[in-house]
Amino acid sequence: MRILCSIFLLFFTVTAFAASVDTFQVFSTAMNKQIKNIVIKPDSYASEEKTFPTVYLLHGAFGNHKDWLTKVPAILEYADQHEILIVCPDGGFNTWYFDSPIDPAMQYETYIAKELVAAIDSQYRTQPLKAKRAITGLSMGGHGALFLCFRHQDTYGAAGSMSGGVDLRPFPDNWNIKDRIGTYAAHPERWENNSVTNLLYLLNGATPPMMIDCGVDDFFYQVNARLHDKMVERNIAHDYIERPGKHDWNYWSNAVQYQLLFFSNFFKDEE
Repeated sequence: MRILCSIFLLFFTVTAFAASVDTFQVFSTAMNKQIKNIVIKPDSYASEEKTFPTVYLLHGAFGNHKDWLTKVPAILEYADQHEILIVCPDGGFNTWYFDSPIDPAMQYETYIAKELVAAIDSQYRTQPLKAKRAITGLSMGGHGALFLCFRHQDTYGAAGSMSGGVDLRPFPDNWNIKDRIGTYAAHPERWENNSVTNLLYLLNGATPPMMIDCGVDDFFYQVNARLHDKMVERNIAHDYIERPGKHDWNYWSNAVQYQLLFFSNFFKDEE
């Protein structure tokens, strides 16, 4: 696989945080284009003898790779606190993080799960094991994180979701989903096969640790509650949180703290 990478360093002058930030470009062979990603390095990265676990943090619909850093700058502090690399990919415009069967320019499952992971591990001092790699995200990114973990359990050792759109079927006309996989009326099987709630059968071995989090006032609350119920019925271990909150950055800026703590504990348990 040919991966061309270039790094542009951006140093934040916020004195409260010692973490540094790279804008890291990766050439996607699958989509024949350069894609920007944010990489947050903890202050301890300055020690050239250390290696680090990695958390992939996905944005939501209408977002981009800069969303998490601009909306929740405290993630710099969390990277320092947990001594982790945080990677925020650009997942494209409402791509839902799967490989589109109708648009060759939308192959984001291949990009995130294969091309980006390989590029990060080759350019940064990661611990390139699934036991040291986790993925989470908000909204569309919450769907993407679980979807990618379920389908690539050899790549990601743990996963999370914040306000995730974990079942696409109740939303046939929203967020450009039909532009990526066709209409539900014409291709119901694509909607079934790309909805996280229908992919639990993939967890037929050792279940990766998972944290699923959604506010009770969120329009995705019902699909998350149903996913939780299905997982309980199938005895699939997971952490599930529901609490007051809407589909907004107030909720996600709080939720991400617990997600990163969950992954930090997972990484420590695997030592």
